[in-house]
Amino acid sequence: MPYLHAMTIESWPETDRPRERLYFNGPTALADAELLALQLGSGRRGKDAVEVAREMLATYGSLSGVAGREVNELARLPGVGRAKAARLVAAFELTRRLRARTPGARMALSSPGEVYAAFGPLMEDLPREVFRVALLDAQNGLLRDVIVSEGTLSASLVHPREVFKPAILESAASVILLHNHPSGDPTPSREDVRLTRQLVECARLLDLRIHDHVVVGRGRFVSLAERGII
Repeated sequence: MPYLHAMTIESWPETDRPRERLYFNGPTALADAELLALQLGSGRRGKDAVEVAREMLATYGSLSGVAGREVNELARLPGVGRAKAARLVAAFELTRRLRARTPGARMALSSPGEVYAAFGPLMEDLPREVFRVALLDAQNGLLRDVIVSEGTLSASLVHPREVFKPAILESAASVILLHNHPSGDPTPSREDVRLTRQLVECARLLDLRIHDHVVVGRGRFVSLAERGII
């Protein structure tokens, strides 16, 4: 209904308002822009929240594109600002955590696919490289995971001391290394391979086993163990 674009959401017919439609029809009835608009809460002068949300989607190409942006970048968009950007980023982070969480017994990570299923939702749309270490017990159960560094992956940012200190404190039997490629392409770089080999050598000295180093891309992953590097 084109005439709606010239009005505030409050002046729309009640059956067309995103909040009311969600109440009566459920969240699946709403388009991406309408769901974003509910998080924004309001628009800006001359544009309602749905129009601001559509501009965001056009700017970043998709909902996942919006989800991958940092809070400071979203805050600079017209009609967003710091408070709305914080709400959006918090909602996206809650979604990642819910997707990654397995209820009930301790999560077992016995294959690269299981590692990706657990951590892919948390890492695949991050705007910067994040290096994590998953600490495992003797049955490959996840004890906890630790973020070691954020930023461009390099030996200067990923120091063996920071990688293995949590494993020693936790008395972990083994570890799995993970990092993401913000480009979405999980193909390991030469630096990825070099760093992995360096950490494998250090782990041997500490009598720790590195099961794998999984590089997370968008919708896919690469296991360096499957490639014979570990």
